[in-house]
Amino acid sequence: MDLSTITVRPLLVADIPAAAEVESLVFRDPWPEEVLREELAALGRCYLVLESGSRMVAYGGIKIAGGDAHLMTIGVVSEMRGRGLGTRLMLALIEEAVAADASHLTLEVRLSNEEAHRLYRRFGFAPVGVRPGYYADEDALVMWALDIDGPLYTERLSRIKEEMV
Repeated sequence: MDLSTITVRPLLVADIPAAAEVESLVFRDPWPEEVLREELAALGRCYLVLESGSRMVAYGGIKIAGGDAHLMTIGVVSEMRGRGLGTRLMLALIEEAVAADASHLTLEVRLSNEEAHRLYRRFGFAPVGVRPGYYADEDALVMWALDIDGPLYTERLSRIKEEMV
């Protein structure tokens, strides 16, 4: 597949069924369509889609409150993993967070999800604690990336973009 054909765009209400399908393919505890609708309608939310042709291959979202942003979800369908789509989606979400005046970004991730840990560390996230029982079957690692609106973080993002070319 030619990755130059992958497009990034906002998630629309009409995309909810496709996003729910991605959820069911990617996550052990997928969000139902109702939760996706509520998230999309909530204030301070930004959800983006990666598409290949007309097929959604990844999506993710952030919540912005005050000077902080929270990565709510990010998922790439399994057959498309390892091609830089998670990185591309993270870049787009972080750009949205910075454009909305966020200075810091946080997330929770399964303790066992080493693939996600690597992606987040690449983006400067550092573990700050554990949330016991955050998931039905597992604890969550809490991670933060600070000063995402500063020059050092901007340089980090520029390096990541250069590596993708």
